[in-house]
Amino acid sequence: RFWPRAPYMISALVGGTLVAVAIQTINPGIDIAMIGALPKQLPPLSMPQFSLGLWSDLLGLVFAMTILGLTEAISISRSIALRSGQVLDANQEFIGQGLSNIVGSFFSAFTATGSFNRSAANFASGGKTPIAAALAGLLVLPILPLVAPLTRYLPYAAMAGLLFMIAWSLVEVSQLRNIVRASRGETAVLAVTFFSAVLVDLETAILFGVLLSLLLYLRRTSKPRLLSRVPNPDSPKRKFVSSTRLPECPQLKMIRIDDSIYFGAVNHVREMFQRLREHYSGQRHLLLLTQGVAQVDVAGAQLLVEEARARRAMGGSFSLYRLRDSARDVLVRGGYLEQLELSGDYSSKGEAIRGILPTLDKSICASCSKRIFSECSSFPMAANNKGEPEN
Repeated sequence: RFWPRAPYMISALVGGTLVAVAIQTINPGIDIAMIGALPKQLPPLSMPQFSLGLWSDLLGLVFAMTILGLTEAISISRSIALRSGQVLDANQEFIGQGLSNIVGSFFSAFTATGSFNRSAANFASGGKTPIAAALAGLLVLPILPLVAPLTRYLPYAAMAGLLFMIAWSLVEVSQLRNIVRASRGETAVLAVTFFSAVLVDLETAILFGVLLSLLLYLRRTSKPRLLSRVPNPDSPKRKFVSSTRLPECPQLKMIRIDDSIYFGAVNHVREMFQRLREHYSGQRHLLLLTQGVAQVDVAGAQLLVEEARARRAMGGSFSLYRLRDSARDVLVRGGYLEQLELSGDYSSKGEAIRGILPTLDKSICASCSKRIFSECSSFPMAANNKGEPEN
């Protein structure tokens, strides 16, 4: 506060050490826990063991450590990036973590990842680039033999206080308030991670937080929204909208799916398809608007084939509108596109309507007064309906 450029972290450690020494000098009976002297010599060079048996024994443990290490590293990076305004490249972060552990294995190093406290200390000291972290590591090498014996006088309490202060500097109370107000799911992840870190350890806390986030994501994506769509007569281009006030075509049901159709969502989507067939049996033709479907897996592709067959069995048709390339690739490679026997695979609204209308029952079209599509004007109206107003 009074001297912003002073090395306050070192000053705090020196001050804590002097206080501990003074207390023990005045009252030798007081036992203050010390960190103890560190080894003065540098770690020796070593050659990793390339034993197939050892690799098979450690495979599960290494996989778990990798997941935890990368998760912790990316969490640290995002925390610092939010404060510094930097753009985080997760792929580069993962590559850097992997290379550091590969190189470290030749210097008797144990598996390591990023450190919350080291990263925060580096950032608080003004470090902006990866060079700052590299220089900090290089400076430790010549300093270690000189400082190692002095750590025998360094109390755990001083180090703990410094680490707590550094960790607290990463906490943004305003962001915590925003999370609590914005989402109950995110609040649950926050609470589980926090209490796990306090009661267990940091690695377990991150693991629990990630697992809970994954479960919440699967829960949300397992029930994609299916929205009924109709053309808006007030729009010059008759844009498709979701509105219960606007009439629907009595023969054609248009449904938009807003999420991926994957194994976790198949049961929900199947139930919705079945409900549509039961409650809207007159709308035997289905146009599925898939611009909101990012991915389709094998289970989802099989569901689409199942629905297409059900529509044909009831005398209708099954068509797709604006199918994404990522979803189309799965359907093509698995042979599901042929099994769908699509009545149409359309890229525009006009193309879809012009392609589907000729397949509709002309007698129903003749007696229909809704005429929700511009193309409906090409169908003659029955004599008893000509006096009715059109919507």
